Amino acid sequence: MTKFLMCIMLGLLYVVTGHCKELKVFQINIWQETTMIDGGFNGLVDQIVNLDPDIIMMSEVRNYNNVLFVPQLVKALQDKGKSYYGKHTPKVDVAILSKYKILEQECNYPDVSDAGSVLKARIEVEGREVVVYSAHLDYSHYACYLPRGYDGVTWNKLPLPIVDVATIEKMNNESMRDEAIRNVIEDSQKEIGNIVLLGGDFNEPSHLDWGEREKNLWDHRGAVVKWDCSVLLEKAGFKDCYRTKYPNVVTHPGFTYAADNAAASMKKLDWVPDADGRDRIDFIYYRPMKNVKLKSVFIVGPRGSIVKNQRVVENTKDKIVEPFGVWPSDHKGVLAIFKLKH
Repeated sequence: MTKFLMCIMLGLLYVVTGHCKELKVFQINIWQETTMIDGGFNGLVDQIVNLDPDIIMMSEVRNYNNVLFVPQLVKALQDKGKSYYGKHTPKVDVAILSKYKILEQECNYPDVSDAGSVLKARIEVEGREVVVYSAHLDYSHYACYLPRGYDGVTWNKLPLPIVDVATIEKMNNESMRDEAIRNVIEDSQKEIGNIVLLGGDFNEPSHLDWGEREKNLWDHRGAVVKWDCSVLLEKAGFKDCYRTKYPNVVTHPGFTYAADNAAASMKKLDWVPDADGRDRIDFIYYRPMKNVKLKSVFIVGPRGSIVKNQRVVENTKDKIVEPFGVWPSDHKGVLAIFKLKH
């Protein structure tokens, strides 16, 4: 009788809670296709093997010397006992790898004059479709450098920092970043009922990190800025994984750039040597659904950052997964773990 009742209770628990599948998603800028660091390619392979993500979104895929990067990476991972799907798509500088079958893959926003791109993939995960957008947005008009005293187009030092918010937002809007994000939002509206993920190097901070509480930190110099991409995504209902889990920007800034890569020279890492240029510009977003729950999220990479031409170890409460071996990037990555309920 006891066993019978226990079976009934377990059955009811299964019906109530449903079957949950964990989905681990990793986003990383691979810094000119891992060529900027000695051993960078093998370092990337080691990070993936160690983290064991289900889906990987990569920025700065270049296909140097007419060698397609994605097949090369898939083969290297296979040699390490890790099986991933992935294929080359022209007109983009991003890539997607998946442990699950990629049903379709297409350019969502083409790379024109090195102004960023977005790749879209449709992936089947245990009978459910997961739509993934991998983005590397326009690097120019990097307006968050203006209050730091540097030009966001030429990267030259300015006579004085520019703290006028209208001027900052005008330069930011002159980039092609918001056009790419508008395109993603419009396209994602066709995916009603499907899980939608977006990740990448946005080359732009979040308005959630540049508010009243942070205006006198990290050389923001009083500027409270409504950065285009994060505002657009928020209005469209997307959730920023890191800031959803850690809303306190002061205790959990989540800086992803510039990372202190010990294998790189300071000259390669610091574009604003007289300022604190730290920002969170690498993201994973998701569209909320009742059967999708964000379980946990981490920053992946060195604990240190670059501040005023110095290597500084972060003393924050950020959840950081430190590298396994050689770190291949000047960015830190983002790792998000979701629970998918059937």
